Amino acid sequence: MKVKLLMQWDIRPGHEGDYFEFIVREFAPAVTQMGLQVVDAWYTLYGNTPQILIASVAPDKQTLKGVIASQEWGMLLKRLSTYVHNLQKKVIPDHGSFQL
Repeated sequence: MKVKLLMQWDIRPGHEGDYFEFIVREFAPAVTQMGLQVVDAWYTLYGNTPQILIASVAPDKQTLKGVIASQEWGMLLKRLSTYVHNLQKKVIPDHGSFQL
């Protein structure tokens, strides 16, 4: 059964340009190479919610566990944390549509 990794965060003030460069050139390609498929990406302009919401799908829970346990994933999140704060993650069953 497919599983979905939901991630949310806020961009650190003053790091917006570097953040978007990192996401496009490094984060998204690395996530894809690790076996996850990014299916949703949301940027919140207004309101009291996380600024960024990202959903990625893995073919099964074991694959996702392997990705999350990998050194590459740890390094990717460490690099991401230089541009963001309030990072939260949640794993849920994939129901094929937008989920929170």
